[in-house]
Parts: sequence; structure tokens; C-alpha cells
Amino acid sequence: MRRKDREMSEEFALKVFDSCEYAVMSMTDEKGLPYCLPMSLARDGEYIYFHCAEEGTKIDILRKHPDVCITCAVNVHNAEDKFTVYYESAVIRGKAEEVTDRDEKIRGLNAICLKFTPSNMADFDNAIERSIGRTAMWKIRIEEITGKKKAMPIK
Repeated sequence: MRRKDREMSEEFALKVFDSCEYAVMSMTDEKGLPYCLPMSLARDGEYIYFHCAEEGTKIDILRKHPDVCITCAVNVHNAEDKFTVYYESAVIRGKAEEVTDRDEKIRGLNAICLKFTPSNMADFDNAIERSIGRTAMWKIRIEEITGKKKAMPIK
């Protein structure tokens, strides 16, 4: 990170990730071109989980090139008196791996549902039984994480 004065702790970066509504996951396709998608990601310990269809461009890329970079930002505020934006962000690097173990798939789905739809958890077990067989689950082991804070100046 170039601006060391804005660099934050790993704990800060994890809090940013855990509170973000969505993140962008970037990967590299077979031609060496970037491919990125907004994703609904959730963390359980040192792993980040996402669910998706069992086939598609993202899956094709990840099976050949599992290295990913995830970026998210929270508390984004446009400055009213300057040409700048204030925010807190996290950048995470890791390798994606398909989850095939049923119990781990359920653990990953639970993390996602708790983060994005906590008020609907009463239906979680029924939803799992209806869809676990046709839902792909992937995890990313966090290998590197950095956080940044560009704070609003105190007036």
C-alpha cells in the first residue's frame, strides 16, 4: 500500500469485510484477461464462502485459475467541499476451492444467510433440503488481507 498513513490492521479489514453489503471478486480468465463480479460473500473464520450455480463463466475460470482478489468498501461518503470520497475498504487475496462436503456446504450457506437474511433463518433447514443438491458452494482461504481508511477530517 502506497499510503501507509491510511493502512489499517487486519482486524479492521475483517470488520470492513464482515459489514459490507457486497464485494467485488476479481479473477483472471484463460486469456489472461480480468473478470470481476459483485458477490454476496460471507466469512466463517479464515474462509470466505459464496454460493452459485453449478456451471458458468465464473466456475470455468475458478477451476483453471483459482487465485482471486476481493475488494469491498463501507461507510462511503462524498465530500461536499472537496473533490474526494471518504471510505473504509478491505482487499483480500486467496485461492478459491469448490466445497463438496455436505456439512461444510451447509456451514457456508448458514454464514451467508446469517449475514444477508438473518430474519429468515426459521426457514433455513427447509431451504437447505430443497436446494442443497443443486447449489454449488465455494470457499476462499484468506491468504492476505489489507485495510484502508480514508477518513473525513474533523471540522
